[in-house]
Amino acid sequence: MTGTTLLPDQTTRRDRAVLLSTLWIFAVLNYLYCDVLGHMDSAVLTDLLDGEVDGMRISPGFLLGAGFLMQLPIWMVLLSRVLPQRAARWANIAAGAVMTLVQAASLAVGTPATYYVLYSIVEIGCTAFIVWYAWTWRTATRTA
Repeated sequence: MTGTTLLPDQTTRRDRAVLLSTLWIFAVLNYLYCDVLGHMDSAVLTDLLDGEVDGMRISPGFLLGAGFLMQLPIWMVLLSRVLPQRAARWANIAAGAVMTLVQAASLAVGTPATYYVLYSIVEIGCTAFIVWYAWTWRTATRTA
């Protein structure tokens, strides 16, 4: 019989990496659609056009910082699949913790709209699950 046979730990690693990558895609889509809805909210849109939302100045520096922040979950889609298991595990724990904390903190800025709270709950749940799922990702030990 020819072909490649995967050891149990290789199958588990591939499945867990794929699921983590998929969870990051899910999170990014939620971040994006929440922003799309925000641009349909006349109060938010007016604030954006005025250059200040809930007391935060929307400057080029702010947008650059937001861009760097959103690169984290986007990169995790790829890194979850290509990094070695140990590095992928810690990268998912760190990125998931950062994104969970940032999203939770964003709820304390101004008075969030109901749709924003809904998306935040989903995003926080997703990234917190990523942290837990990566935390429980252990390397299988082989027996002779």
